[in-house]
Amino acid sequence: SKAVTEGMQQLAMKGGRFSAALRPLEAPTAAGMEEVEFEVSSHPSLPLRPLVKVASGGELSRVSLAIQLVTAKASPVATLVFDEVDAGIGGAVAETVGRALKKLGKDRQVLCVTHLPQVAAQGDVQWTVVRSATRGRIGVAVARLDRAGRIEELARMLGGAEITATTRRHAAEMLGAG
Repeated sequence: SKAVTEGMQQLAMKGGRFSAALRPLEAPTAAGMEEVEFEVSSHPSLPLRPLVKVASGGELSRVSLAIQLVTAKASPVATLVFDEVDAGIGGAVAETVGRALKKLGKDRQVLCVTHLPQVAAQGDVQWTVVRSATRGRIGVAVARLDRAGRIEELARMLGGAEITATTRRHAAEMLGAG
């Protein structure tokens, strides 16, 4: 709980707290005699409450990442997969999450599905996944992006339908900082 709370501070949840509350089961099972409930508080003045009841999508994503950062240190798992761990966040918080994922990637392989350029720019390697439908058949194309491709993809993520010189420049700056 202490380590996850510390991790939350690094993921733009200043003052937030985490607890893994153990509660005795009325009827012990083969799995054990207790159940675990994750509790959080997003502010020091608020009491700890069940994570599933009080966390927003963005908070849930960041608490999940904080838990992964803590447990990864003790886990022999070589590859971690995050599917939109950045859901419900944006801007500076997304950049913070991207940096945390990059840090995690120093010790193991991290695969992250994201729609946020702030997260994608932190990756050492970037892939694009494009889904298409032709004559009722669904196809998926996956391609590794070189630097120019990454700039174009990040610019698309930043700018939407129309990619401009400004969005390309911003994308290139993001890669330079990553």
